[in-house]
Amino acid sequence: MTPLSASNSALETTARRLPGDLAIWFFILAELLAFGVFFVVYAFTRANHVELFNAEQLTLDRTSGAINTVLLLTSSFFVVRAVQVAEAGFSRRAAPWLAAAFACGAGFVVVKIFEYAEKIGAGISLSSSTFYMFYLSLTFFHFMHVILGLVIIAAMWNGARTGRYGPDNMNGIETGAAYWHMVDLVWLILFPLIYVMR
Repeated sequence: MTPLSASNSALETTARRLPGDLAIWFFILAELLAFGVFFVVYAFTRANHVELFNAEQLTLDRTSGAINTVLLLTSSFFVVRAVQVAEAGFSRRAAPWLAAAFACGAGFVVVKIFEYAEKIGAGISLSSSTFYMFYLSLTFFHFMHVILGLVIIAAMWNGARTGRYGPDNMNGIETGAAYWHMVDLVWLILFPLIYVMR
């Protein structure tokens, strides 16, 4: 083997690869595009109704939003740890990390349900105002992604506890992790946009 071919071989070995299944990245890009359109339309509408949006934004529970931000960030950290442990060859040890990630995600759902219940109890709906239409539409769209993410994490947990993942079989857990991080990323934009920015 020539020095050049040896060098190329080393580069191929150390080359970065896209984690997970390629299809999930097309899905993620499509979902980010959908959310992006929502965010742009929201920002444009807000710019034309600043006083209304500022006033009704104050009725939102920022504490609940902040708690949910912490829950999703913590959940994503647990997913990262699960992937690292599985990649190190300890699939079953990844299961507790995924269980913790699921618990944080479930906590997000519970907090969000209480938030929705409070708004519905106050008679707020999609038709209440332009701001509430955006608030309910955007947060519920994200909420449904969280529910799907929890189903995926549960499947990942089941795979981890049965020893499915390892250095040579990371596709499933990396695919699920990529989706969950997308859910987290969207919330990190949605929370300040809807709850905080004035």
